[in-house]
Amino acid sequence: MRTVYCGQVEKSLVGQEIELCGWVHKRRDLGGLIFIDMRDREGLVQVFFDPDYADVFEKANSLRNEFCIKLTGEVRARPDHQINNKMATGEVEILGKKLEILNRAEPLPLDFNQNNSEENRLKYRYLDLRRPEMTERMKFRSKVTSEVRRYLEDADFLDIETPILTKATPEGARDYLVPSRVHKGEFYALPQSPQLFKQLLMMSGMDRYYQIVKCFRDEDLRADRQPEFTQIDIETTFMSAKDVMSVTEGMIRHLFQKLMNVDLGDFPTMTYAEAMRRFGSDKPDLRNPMEMVDVADLMADVEFKVFSGPANNPKGRVAALRVPGAADKISRKNIDEYTKFVGIYGAKGLAWMKVNDKDAGMDGIQSPVLKFLNETVVQGILDRTQAQTGDLIFFGADKATVVAESIGALRLKVGEDLGMVEDAWRPLWVIDFPLFEEIDDEGGLTAIHHPFTAPVGVTPEALKAAPAEALSDAYDMVLNGVELGGGSVRIHDNAMQQVVFETLGINEQEQQEKFGFLLDALKYGTPPHAGLAFGLDRLVMLMVGAESIRDVMAFPKTATASCPLTDAPGPANPDALKELGIEIVAKEDAE
Repeated sequence: MRTVYCGQVEKSLVGQEIELCGWVHKRRDLGGLIFIDMRDREGLVQVFFDPDYADVFEKANSLRNEFCIKLTGEVRARPDHQINNKMATGEVEILGKKLEILNRAEPLPLDFNQNNSEENRLKYRYLDLRRPEMTERMKFRSKVTSEVRRYLEDADFLDIETPILTKATPEGARDYLVPSRVHKGEFYALPQSPQLFKQLLMMSGMDRYYQIVKCFRDEDLRADRQPEFTQIDIETTFMSAKDVMSVTEGMIRHLFQKLMNVDLGDFPTMTYAEAMRRFGSDKPDLRNPMEMVDVADLMADVEFKVFSGPANNPKGRVAALRVPGAADKISRKNIDEYTKFVGIYGAKGLAWMKVNDKDAGMDGIQSPVLKFLNETVVQGILDRTQAQTGDLIFFGADKATVVAESIGALRLKVGEDLGMVEDAWRPLWVIDFPLFEEIDDEGGLTAIHHPFTAPVGVTPEALKAAPAEALSDAYDMVLNGVELGGGSVRIHDNAMQQVVFETLGINEQEQQEKFGFLLDALKYGTPPHAGLAFGLDRLVMLMVGAESIRDVMAFPKTATASCPLTDAPGPANPDALKELGIEIVAKEDAE
């Protein structure tokens, strides 16, 4: 029906007659002439209708935004003073000679020129996706997946599919369950990731696997979470952690260079312990210049229990965050707001100190806690934080986890508020994560990543004796404070896997019920293997500068995991439920 896309009409076509199909993006009636911007997937082109073509002109007079049309016209060069440098097709325009209205549009429920509620955008997603900004994001996402496939296949990876209907396994979130009609009373689970299957593929000798795959997690949502999301899933055999990091770093660098002309350079490496100490986060944003500094040793003997208590607690921490030049920029009202902010993360308060004149000693310091600190302590704080006149210092004192989360979040917020975040791309690898973390005061442990992650340099016996001290052979790729992907070397020894399961409180019977097939497979010459999974949605979100992964997915869910477009989820047919042997419990009874 067409000979060229609207957005690809160029000066070389001047004098030719072409056919276009698309939508009316904008209409302007200048009396003697009617102009429209005509749009398709590839962009816009200006069309004008002349009264000399009376039939076409009369039909053009009825056009409105989002009418779907077919146009035959002559490409003409715009006069130099009328060239539109903001349009890719701005050097040309089309004289409309034939016009066919393929479909009219009723008044639109979305305003293409104004902000619309997200609920409305998702309800009429097919209209929202017509917006050039959204169209470009979908096209960019397609380019990303194409380049990923090309890169990995050039590196001898095989694209292999894994099951969607599978068995529930503990991977950190609730499973979406699917009832079985054939096996009444039993359920499949939608995969949170293809973790076990990709390991089985390595045991099968596939050597290098990848898949761009849907994953499902029934968890609370936020800007970068969805109940169904897409992973770039990668697994290898006979490759070390450094080998996997090298291959995947090369892939991300290739994507940025090819699609954005951005050279990310070599990625620095940082241990988990260093990241938490300096930034309070295992995914630090290196564009922000501020760092946390430990001052517990300086506070151990002060009379102020808010400081001395955590300073003398093995699980406590006292940390300072210096904000350069902020003494005059951050008011008491701002400090009160920041105090409420850190409270979200469990902090009971927010101590602070303004350095009005460093050379004036104690007289140059302003702080509500100054009366509890002697001159030696204050000077130690100034020296350790490298504070200068005009700086503001915030303090966090509590359990180490609370201090990391609260002051780490404060670092990001203050950096944004004061415009301190560098306009750059700052990638890094975070390595040497603990294998386990405590989940309660009784010493209960959970896996930091997942229970198939190999520990570094310990035997099964040593791990069983001191599990909390073990480090994992894991690695996360971080970019501008966002975890792009994470992976690890996997356990390929049956005895080690059983010790990990036992440490997590999974008894032998449960091991066999949930992971019997994996434990069996580990008995038959399982090779060393390692992998990594990237969040495709997060990656594209970062690359296009979107605020949410919902803006780079064609048909996402809302923050409540619902779909306004299709009204999903909804009630099931009673006959279907009966066939499945399922009975719905009334809401009040369920509560």
